[in-house]
Amino acid sequence: MLLAVDGLTKSYPGVRANDAISFGVRAGEIHALLGENGAGKSTLVKTIYGLVRADSGTMQMSGTPYTPDEPRAARAAGVAMVFQHFSLFEAMTVAENVALGMENPPAMRSLAAKITEVSKAYGLPLSPDRIVGDLSAGERQRVEIIRCLLQDPKLLIMDEPTSVLTPQEVDILFATLRQLSREGTAILYISHKLEEIRSLCESATILRGGKVVGTCDPKARSAREMAELMVGAALHQTRRAERHQGDTLLTVTGLCLPPASAFGPALRDIDFRLNAGEILGIGGVAGNGQEELLAALAGERVSAKGSIQIGGTDVSQLGPEARRQIGILSAPEERLGHAAVPDMSLTENAILTGTTRKSLARRGFINFNSATAFARDVIAKFDVRTPGPEAAARALSGGNLQKFVIGREILQAPRVLIVNQPTWGVDASAAAAIRQALMDLAATGAGVIVISQDLDELLEVADRFAALNDGRLTQPRSTFGLSIDEIGLMLGGAHGMHEPERDAASLIPTEASQ
Repeated sequence: MLLAVDGLTKSYPGVRANDAISFGVRAGEIHALLGENGAGKSTLVKTIYGLVRADSGTMQMSGTPYTPDEPRAARAAGVAMVFQHFSLFEAMTVAENVALGMENPPAMRSLAAKITEVSKAYGLPLSPDRIVGDLSAGERQRVEIIRCLLQDPKLLIMDEPTSVLTPQEVDILFATLRQLSREGTAILYISHKLEEIRSLCESATILRGGKVVGTCDPKARSAREMAELMVGAALHQTRRAERHQGDTLLTVTGLCLPPASAFGPALRDIDFRLNAGEILGIGGVAGNGQEELLAALAGERVSAKGSIQIGGTDVSQLGPEARRQIGILSAPEERLGHAAVPDMSLTENAILTGTTRKSLARRGFINFNSATAFARDVIAKFDVRTPGPEAAARALSGGNLQKFVIGREILQAPRVLIVNQPTWGVDASAAAAIRQALMDLAATGAGVIVISQDLDELLEVADRFAALNDGRLTQPRSTFGLSIDEIGLMLGGAHGMHEPERDAASLIPTEASQ
């Protein structure tokens, strides 16, 4: 056994994150670590990587006691980790970023040659001289992986590695991981994408409530069976309520927005319409203008070119609060720091966006009783697992915080709701609840825009689909009968594709098929 964990326990105030966890990973094995948000996966891998000290329990590497007190000690023992959020400096080159992660980096020329050698050997094409700010999300992940491979790891921990990758980049990553496995490197793989687990992993350890509740062979189980093992109950299936689309609710014409930074994308002549009762799905690879589009629609950034109209009223020059009063609400991708303030309580975070539409202030003073009641309502109606509204946002798991953020906006009865990556990094149970809430909102007559990199999610909830590529939006098309090949063309920037007449005539009422 390469890594043996025995009785590992870690507690924080009010919660036991890991409760007597025991499992093992063999050399060359690709081993999945499964569990809902809050099941204890992050605490466990942080302990293995030396970021957290366990209260009790032991670990061994190749039969030798293993007690890393910092990541440097873990790396010295042969453990490397690629985090869900990349730790890269955009203004520096690939080689310079790799050097920053090494204890004793060689001369830059020698390092560049080594990066080129490793990238070719493992099918991860990457130039050491490129500026990181110019790289795609998939290429940035390659920088992190190559930085790990240069350490010659025995165990590589991957945390949600495919959340920002295209299907083609996922194939490249899996080929690399399988090659590493053949060479004897063990992979500890964390992902909520269960079909990927079934395709890649040989075995899985399942956590629930901080405890190991089972193991399985992913190839012998369906994705649904594994999800139900994770949650300990039958998985809720989303149901698509009948939706009757009304008149055009939101019209965006010629919207342009300059880049927010030297490496950011610009929005270029965005045109679309959104009907009452419709869900418009917008797909695309990370870094193609998703954050910019939400900012422009929500009023966080105001553009001098183009128009945004809701119900015939031009709101192009209004800021976020004025748009909220009219009924345009949003939930951005970044949960902590953008959608919620980490160290503020859930009540305080409810106040941040709910003051106007929920009447939480009077004569300039916040009514904390009303704000607390609003936060409790969100917690109850969206099954947010938390001790109460006084809990800090950072204390919630990713899935529970996302349910709170989405619920906070939905309970304000928006006319238009824009959400970016609503289920990113969220477990199957929470993702199903969030998707159901968005579909239920549309069924009330609201217009919903779902921006997501999860194509299955968009095809499940959306009435029409458009792709965002290099800041340009393709013409929206009905999701009925839309093939993966057609989606691939749209994601690749095929902007001239038109909606077939049969969709316009028979499938989407009113003005949905523009």
